[in-house]
Amino acid sequence: MIGRLNHVAIVVPDLAAARALYRDTLGASVSEPMDMPEHGVTTVFVDLPNTKIELLHPLGDNSPIAGFLARNPSGGMHHVCYEVEDIHAARDRLVGKGARVLGDGEPRIGAHGKPVLFLHPKDFCGTLVELEQA
Repeated sequence: MIGRLNHVAIVVPDLAAARALYRDTLGASVSEPMDMPEHGVTTVFVDLPNTKIELLHPLGDNSPIAGFLARNPSGGMHHVCYEVEDIHAARDRLVGKGARVLGDGEPRIGAHGKPVLFLHPKDFCGTLVELEQA
């Protein structure tokens, strides 16, 4: 059901420093920051030959990742994102197998302009999973 790995998301306390690290030290192609108020984050994508790294920073006091950063002040791996062909079919199949979808269960538009859902980490070996329609 899941397709390729779309990205690994890392929460960072200093987005400018993280961008510079990936761009200047590691020599990666790095996007400009993009504010996503509907998700409460500012995001930067690091393009790699086989996938992407998403650097996340809280946008506003009510950001859903603010608590993560409070518990992990140095930042850290936040979630993995897998592509699926049909997000509604994937959701229905997973819910039928007992997986929990976060939020209201309906896909929202993510950073790539495609529908996304998040799955409860307790159902996936302690890892927050994002599904993105390919």
